[in-house]
Amino acid sequence: MFGERKLVIATKHEKERVIAPILKAELGAICFVPDNFDSDAFGTFTGEIERTLNAVETARNKCLRAMELTGCDIGVASEGSFGPHPVAFFASADDEILIFIDKANELEIIAREVSLETNFGGRQVTSESELLEFADSAQFPSHGLILRGARDDNEQVLKGITNRKDLIDTFRKLSEFSGSAYVETDMRAMHNPTRMKVIGDAATKLVAKIKSQCPECETPGFGIADRRDGLRCSVCGSQTRSTLSLIHRCQRCGFEKDEMYPDGKELEDPRFCDFCNP
Repeated sequence: MFGERKLVIATKHEKERVIAPILKAELGAICFVPDNFDSDAFGTFTGEIERTLNAVETARNKCLRAMELTGCDIGVASEGSFGPHPVAFFASADDEILIFIDKANELEIIAREVSLETNFGGRQVTSESELLEFADSAQFPSHGLILRGARDDNEQVLKGITNRKDLIDTFRKLSEFSGSAYVETDMRAMHNPTRMKVIGDAATKLVAKIKSQCPECETPGFGIADRRDGLRCSVCGSQTRSTLSLIHRCQRCGFEKDEMYPDGKELEDPRFCDFCNP
């Protein structure tokens, strides 16, 4: 279905480095990147352009725009978000969405990878020693940094700093009058190898989902669409809010299949029961 078809990857931040090899090896698609594609128009991590849509909608719009610009009927786009982990709230997480659209076959397939492996962070610093301390913790210089006067200052945002001299010189200029500057991790993929790896992991998930066919109609993309709570407590037998099953659904014919006990357990610990541990 996808072999030898031209597939556009909607990126300006070199994400094709990890996405294209996986799509080529697993699907046989001929991947390319559009010339002068401005993904920043859909929002920037640094806030100069606000992202007005959620991650899935943003990725979808990027993909469709790249397909329109190139006249390609098949494409992939990604969108990342950074902040507290959805479960481990105390830790930062990288939440990557990848979307695959095939207009010829009326397919839209989405994969998500949430990882605790991220250097995401920022700090207002008042000295070179504080600056270099943050830089070390952010895996600089293999991972780029960004400097600006203050966290919410979008007037002068200096991105892609990848060597010590530029980092110190830029800090000195920005802090000349205020005595401080805001340093943060550059989360654009080409300046963040840790994020690039997570995008690659998401691409692997995406390909696995594309290759998963519906048992009824053999349409690609048969995957998890919903979850059902209700795993019973091992002590009182009451239903808990823990996952009982995952629902796999075909987007074309609507066929559903339950995957029971996806976490490998048929009963839940009473610590997670609202009756035993209200």
